[in-house]
Amino acid sequence: MAYSPSDVRTLTPVRENVERRASKPDLRDIFLCHAWDDRKGVAKELHDLLESLGVSVWFSEKDVLLGSNLLREIDKGLVKSRIGIVLVTPSFLNRIAGEGVADKELSALLATDLLVPIVHDTTYDVLRDASPLLGSRSGLDTAEDPIKNIAAKLAELVAL
Repeated sequence: MAYSPSDVRTLTPVRENVERRASKPDLRDIFLCHAWDDRKGVAKELHDLLESLGVSVWFSEKDVLLGSNLLREIDKGLVKSRIGIVLVTPSFLNRIAGEGVADKELSALLATDLLVPIVHDTTYDVLRDASPLLGSRSGLDTAEDPIKNIAAKLAELVAL
């Protein structure tokens, strides 16, 4: 796997936090924050790629049971995950503007050094206009690296 200097700068602090949290074996590797509209498209694709690489992923589509309190289950998922990834898509940007569930997940993740944004079908310039805090974080971009490679980098990031 090839890493750009930007990838190394982005992922090194997250990796250090993963290593510090390694003593907590009951944690999922990744919490996948995404827009509801992306749950059957790119979010599912990323989830499936990560799981095929042996990564345990908290994903609302499989981890929130029918009838359970969505926000409470998300809260538990955030607590029980080593890192969070935010899949930034046009749908996600629309959702955070409406201050819905994705916005609440984002707020919780922004408070940590365990966050990797992944931009898909949009740009960091557009992201910075919608969320300067998230846009100021360096991350990964599917325009520069196919989602399969991004999944492999994330898998390597959380491997212990």
